[in-house]
Amino acid sequence: MSFPIYDYPKSREAFARALNVIPSGIYGHQGPSEGCYIPYDAYPLYSSRAKGTKFWDADGNEYIDYMCGYGPNVLGYCDESVDAAALEQLKKENCTTIPSTIMVDFAELLVDTAASADWAFFAKNGGDVTTLAIMTARAATMRKKIIFFKGYYHGVAPWAQKLDYPGVLEEDVRNNIYLQFNDYDALEKCVSENKGKIAAIISQPYMHGNFFDNELPKEGFWKKTRQLCTREGIVLIIDDVRTGFRLDLEGSDHFYGFKADLICFCKALANGYNVSALCGVDSLKDAVSSITYTGSYWMSAVPFAAGLATIKRLKEIDAPRLFCNLGLRLCAGLRVVANTLGYHLNVSGEPALFYLRLADDDSLMLHQEWIAACVRRGVFFTCHHNHFINAALTNEDIDKTIEIAADALEAVKKGRI
Repeated sequence: MSFPIYDYPKSREAFARALNVIPSGIYGHQGPSEGCYIPYDAYPLYSSRAKGTKFWDADGNEYIDYMCGYGPNVLGYCDESVDAAALEQLKKENCTTIPSTIMVDFAELLVDTAASADWAFFAKNGGDVTTLAIMTARAATMRKKIIFFKGYYHGVAPWAQKLDYPGVLEEDVRNNIYLQFNDYDALEKCVSENKGKIAAIISQPYMHGNFFDNELPKEGFWKKTRQLCTREGIVLIIDDVRTGFRLDLEGSDHFYGFKADLICFCKALANGYNVSALCGVDSLKDAVSSITYTGSYWMSAVPFAAGLATIKRLKEIDAPRLFCNLGLRLCAGLRVVANTLGYHLNVSGEPALFYLRLADDDSLMLHQEWIAACVRRGVFFTCHHNHFINAALTNEDIDKTIEIAADALEAVKKGRI
């Protein structure tokens, strides 16, 4: 089966206008300057609407979307139950001088849901709560040093970036220590060499970075790390911003069989309504309470209503099981496509947040050509980022995705992307 090839005149026209008034036209990781849209002309740049598992670009082209807004679309775009709850709350109040009691309702739900949560502190972005987690660890321990695992992403605050990044000062990252994920011996050695100096270890529950195959935790890694942190008075922070509620409704630390001291949630928390949460154990409540940390819209009520409806729905449908089953089915089909055409497709990470790489070309050019050909036929993947499953995805969508993937790879093989 052959599929029509999309083009994007309205997106290009909008981008030309944007360059005059918006830095880079589209800034951040969703912009064409960040290296994930290769080749540039294969990708749309602006959308016009979204529903369920699909969005439509400015030119009216339709996509089955496996980026899900880079994660927030967990139930389906414009989910009726979530939007109805948000609208009902908007009719009452949203951003007022004092917070709505719905904030308490949402905090209670999170505490009842996440295994490691005794309290919840709300903000807007994932980076808001990873930053607060670092501040809390330092306030509680009166220590400076933080251990990271290489390949991490914990937001764009200066402490979470690298020394050679524009605008980042040596002082911002002076107390950062970088180790390899899953290397417990190196971790234990580092803690011993910095005894009494390490405030926290911050990590994703598994290594789901960009531009490399994702890496799951080795057997016993998290159990030993938890014991080490307890013994040495180190705060264990899990950045569950991407993975939270997709692997386990009780948190990804629970999924892997340990308990974090602090856990950061955001993307799947409210199906696209802007709210994030830092949750933690009771022993850190005084430390986080001591910190001056807030924002103009952090207590707005509408996202809390959306969050309540989202988590309720995720529980009703047993979302983690659904995501896993859909992801396994999709990835198995994509592997068959690659094998049939004489290629090897490496799939890594968890099925709900799978990472793809055609392993037949170390330059990654072949992989980028295939992804671009999929996008131009109506399946929105990106080249070097994990993908997401949402609850609106159907088996029919998966079947069409596999057909498009086959057509795209065959076109690449023939040099006609």
